[in-house]
Amino acid sequence: MKFSKVLVANRGEIAVRVMQTAKAMGYQTVAVYSDADRHARHVQEADEAVYIGASKVSESYLSITKIIDACKKTGADAVHPGYGFLSENTDFAQACIDNQITFIGPTASAIELMGSKRLSKIAMIEAGVPCMPGYEGDRQDLEYLATQAEQIGFPIMVKASAGGGGRGMRLVQQASELFEALQTARSEAENAFGSGELILEKAVIAPRHVEIQVFG
Repeated sequence: MKFSKVLVANRGEIAVRVMQTAKAMGYQTVAVYSDADRHARHVQEADEAVYIGASKVSESYLSITKIIDACKKTGADAVHPGYGFLSENTDFAQACIDNQITFIGPTASAIELMGSKRLSKIAMIEAGVPCMPGYEGDRQDLEYLATQAEQIGFPIMVKASAGGGGRGMRLVQQASELFEALQTARSEAENAFGSGELILEKAVIAPRHVEIQVFG
């Protein structure tokens, strides 16, 4: 789909870098800003800027309705989400599609699948990819998670299914630490990502970490 004006649904250095690239490619740019970012560089860098609400990100940068309205107000026919905020939000990607706005990023279905550690691990297991033993089921009560942890064997990792950055993640060395770890991980995940869904994995102590990025 062709587009000519890109709204950058982010702030700060992330937004500035996206805008500089967009301008170099010949696109007009639109910034969004909250009370806290009214005089930020990304606002000045853009061709247009739209106020989207209070400093609290849930009332501004995480508001799908306000971002879509800003697109309509300025005639932006594409959105670049940067990273963080709504960049991995399935509902936001779908809202862009529903409003004939190009979402510069993965498809909504890909975001939904890979945004959930639980669902993505199930998909990988079904595809025959070797995975760490663990529990990625949909039953989430603490007592059942505890029985699964015992079957996996300690040490284990408790992980929030949503989000990343180490939030909602706990290393549990022994059974006596498990319930507290489950409760704190769930609370942290709910506050950070709006979902308390957890998975369990056998912990690898002192691992060698090799990471790849997949496009497509």
